[in-house]
Amino acid sequence: MTATPAGAPQGPDGRVTVVVITRDRKDELLHTLGLLARLPERPRVIVVDNASRDGSPAAVRAAHPGVTLLEPGRNTGAVGRNLAVRHVTTPYVAFCDDDSWWAPGSLRAAADRLDAHPLLAGVVARIVVEPDGTEDPVVEELRTSPVPGPAWLPGPALGSFLAAATCLRVSAFRTAGGFHPRLWLGGEEELLATDLAVRGWWLSFAEELTVHHAPSRARDATGRRVDGLRNTLWYTWLRRPLPAALSRTWYLARSVPRDAASVRAFARAAAGLPWVLSERRPVPAPVERRLTLLEEAQRASTARQYVG
Repeated sequence: MTATPAGAPQGPDGRVTVVVITRDRKDELLHTLGLLARLPERPRVIVVDNASRDGSPAAVRAAHPGVTLLEPGRNTGAVGRNLAVRHVTTPYVAFCDDDSWWAPGSLRAAADRLDAHPLLAGVVARIVVEPDGTEDPVVEELRTSPVPGPAWLPGPALGSFLAAATCLRVSAFRTAGGFHPRLWLGGEEELLATDLAVRGWWLSFAEELTVHHAPSRARDATGRRVDGLRNTLWYTWLRRPLPAALSRTWYLARSVPRDAASVRAFARAAAGLPWVLSERRPVPAPVERRLTLLEEAQRASTARQYVG
């Protein structure tokens, strides 16, 4: 676990609330909550339990009575974060998953950046994979983002973000509508990031912030791939102009694995076309230029493959 930098403020910091979504990962969740409880910032923590069947809610109440526990009674996926943000009273919200946690001092540093830049919607931290302590491959892509940004931006401009490593301005999150309920989980950040950009907000990578990730073994990799590819297609047709939407769809059809999971993803995406077309709002040209640059970089990515 990363130590608080020497000379950094040590007292509580009331500017950031941490939101954790979880389902059937009691041991990982309790580990994460224990680490969050020891942060020098002493943030308020909200846990959204997505209908766990392993006793997670009772365990949280027993071990961490100061945590705000929300139980919607169903698996809300990423939309659970929207439910949690309704209860947030701080100006900023930091997300993490039940198998990830923020390093000491990072929440304070994130709040400092957001305080200093009123048009900055969010900052994305470095992700360190545990137990090896190696940097997640996606971090280099964030660090070398091709998205152009204004001179005042305190780091590389980003076209999207990873929720579990991001601290967002609550007012921006609410104005943009939060995570779309139809996307549920799997690449759900792309649509929200684009809607923030359309509203004039910016996202930035922050080298000095760190989030640790100890990937849980309790995950359905194939299910995540199906949902992620479906969501990518839905997002593409919701926000990209027609030529870009056609091009990206054709690229995905040629590049994803030719297996049953990909077929399911495309079939589910096609089934959603009526609501997608009814909600379709192509982005303005300046935002589309950023998305085009980002898409070119993503096509060369080794960290963003639809496999599993």
